Amino acid sequence: MNNPRIDQPVDARPARETSFNITRYAWLVVALLWPVALLNYLDRQMLGTMKVSVMHDIPGIGLEQHWGVLLGAFKWVYAGLSPVGGYIADRFSRRRLIVGSLFIWSVVTWATGHVTTYEQLLTARALMGISEAFYIPAALALITDLHSGNTRSRAVGIHQMGIYAGVLVGGFTGYVADAPNLGWRFAFGVCGLIGALYAVPLFFLLKDPQRAPGNISRPEGTSPQRALRDLLTNGSFILLVLYFTLPALAGWVVRDWMPAILQKRFSISQGHAGVSATLYWLVAALLCAVLGGWLADRWMRRTNRGRIYVSAIGMACIVPAMFGVGNAGSLTVAVCFLVLFGIGWGFFDCNNMPILCQIVRPDLRATGYGLMNFVSISCGGFADWGFGALQDRHLPLNIIFSIFAMTAVVSIFLVFRIRPRI
Repeated sequence: MNNPRIDQPVDARPARETSFNITRYAWLVVALLWPVALLNYLDRQMLGTMKVSVMHDIPGIGLEQHWGVLLGAFKWVYAGLSPVGGYIADRFSRRRLIVGSLFIWSVVTWATGHVTTYEQLLTARALMGISEAFYIPAALALITDLHSGNTRSRAVGIHQMGIYAGVLVGGFTGYVADAPNLGWRFAFGVCGLIGALYAVPLFFLLKDPQRAPGNISRPEGTSPQRALRDLLTNGSFILLVLYFTLPALAGWVVRDWMPAILQKRFSISQGHAGVSATLYWLVAALLCAVLGGWLADRWMRRTNRGRIYVSAIGMACIVPAMFGVGNAGSLTVAVCFLVLFGIGWGFFDCNNMPILCQIVRPDLRATGYGLMNFVSISCGGFADWGFGALQDRHLPLNIIFSIFAMTAVVSIFLVFRIRPRI
């Protein structure tokens, strides 16, 4: 009779196969969510890229400040509901929350292409903020549930690539808006339809992971007040919220205003401006999100501050990029500094959720990220409004962007004070 070797347990092969299947599914989830992340940001970005066409078609918008309010309305609603979306994702099915969010915001996107007044457009953007608030916290929490240790930053970085791809594709919608046979309404209609249709297979393919009691705890009875108290009494979490927020002020202005800035400053077409304002820096961010994730995962083998160091390197790139964009004398120079911004943003963005996982317990990850979104995007809405108001008052761009650069300088000092627990 053949006896099993002592160093080769009978169940070793099934255990390896189970581990392989779990790992394979973990990456499948990232692949399934990648198009959702793309649509999430494409639906937001299109409005900023097609600004001239939308304002011409809906004259009730009028002032630049009103346009800033329109952009800010989405962010304020989205921000206000992000902690709610995160709390729900920590206690109920993340799969259903993700799919439901995708379907609803896609319907709203389709409806946006049919508005005729400023008030209707404002309402549509607010409704989109409600639906999209439930996606990002749930998606990132699901990914980090499945990816622990040496793949976490890479997995988050690849998911963030979908976000950058969405903004990138959104940059080309200026050409769609300029096309006589298409227009901005066509773009919203098509994107909304694609998202609604993709929600159907996603519902059947996406699954919530099994949670062993000794592995990932999720106390169902934790009240919102208790969850909020646990987070707000965590000093490192407060630092991460501030670190997450300050660079986002510049990030939102780059996404929402840069096409219009380049068009006006360098007298180029709406389509050319949209591509110049998005293509190059987003390609850099897309590549560096993966590179930064890989580098952070490698650095974590030596120190639990590896992700913090990589994120700080990214922030060190964003500072000169903001100064440079504000002072650029040509389109080529402006694009070069935007590329530097993209490099820094990729390193920064892929490590925020992984750093959060190092300082809060697992059952508060989505809630914590939702709270980070609340603070960051609320301030981003005010940044959009303030930028429009400063533009109306003819404040020089170099002064405006210098202010944003200084907030990034402060962020570098903040991130080094975070104390990871794991």
